[in-house]
Amino acid sequence: MTNNFKKLFGFFSVAALILTSLVGTADAGSHKKKKGSYATKGCDPIQVVIHASYGGGTDTTARMMSVRTRRNLKADIQVVGKRGGSGAKAQNYTLTRPKDGCTIMALTESHLYTMARGKSNMKIGDLVGVARAMEEPTFIVVNAKNKKLSTIKKLVKEANKKPITAGIASIGGTEHIGMYQISKAAGIPFKAVSFGSGAQSLAALASGKIDVALLNPSEAAGLIQDKKVKAVLLLAEKRMPDYKKVPSSYELGWKVKVSTTRGYAVLKGTPQPIINEISKAMVKAMKHEIFANYLKGASLDPATSPAGTEVWDKQLKQNFVNAQDALKGLGLIK
Repeated sequence: MTNNFKKLFGFFSVAALILTSLVGTADAGSHKKKKGSYATKGCDPIQVVIHASYGGGTDTTARMMSVRTRRNLKADIQVVGKRGGSGAKAQNYTLTRPKDGCTIMALTESHLYTMARGKSNMKIGDLVGVARAMEEPTFIVVNAKNKKLSTIKKLVKEANKKPITAGIASIGGTEHIGMYQISKAAGIPFKAVSFGSGAQSLAALASGKIDVALLNPSEAAGLIQDKKVKAVLLLAEKRMPDYKKVPSSYELGWKVKVSTTRGYAVLKGTPQPIINEISKAMVKAMKHEIFANYLKGASLDPATSPAGTEVWDKQLKQNFVNAQDALKGLGLIK
């Protein structure tokens, strides 16, 4: 099976599963004859609030999670989009909802930066993490034709002669903070260049206008295979099985971990038995082969990516502290 065919097959598989998720109300209704969960009668339906565009990564992940979670909770799940303000609208909407487990907010790093910069009414203490869906690490990639930067050792050497230019989607975003963290740990002077989107950063990298960009494996896979970009460092604790030749930041002594993390939270004050029930249902759903295959498509390990409330809530709060520290270092907050 060629790589292109795999991608095509994967696309239609995901599309079919999303369609199943969208039309699942009738299926959820059939479960009501059996013993239900807190949500069977209490929610009409469960809302999963996202801040991003329909069809994007956050939306797709939420719908994939919903396929089996709906069955486990014996209730319908509706994905509700509240776009704007880098998560501010989704956060402010969630704050208006009852603390009953019927409203679940999808979270990415963008939410943490928005809270840390005081751009919404929500505080990190308003949330309890119920489940982590995925944690996708980040590559530092260079133009494959740029031999001066073809290894991380060469990149550090060149950066200390002249600061490298790093393409980022936005000031204070994941790429900007990630580049700041590795710069501080490894001594890599850099200048951030904001392009407004990851796609524009990649175009600039391909044309030689910038030196490096930060990409997730799912974003970089095709470009690496086509030898358009080369990954020189993985900002993670250990190497990835699919990219064994790419060193990790931790193995080089730089304790910097930069990930695109997607997870779910409810408002603090939601009864603990309901939090536990949501967590158990979601983790079970995300360990199922449907979601596992989705994770494998991004070179992620289904055994370690999903996590329950105890692990995820602790990580969520620590990620917020890390975001605050980085934003202070960049001079974006006091």
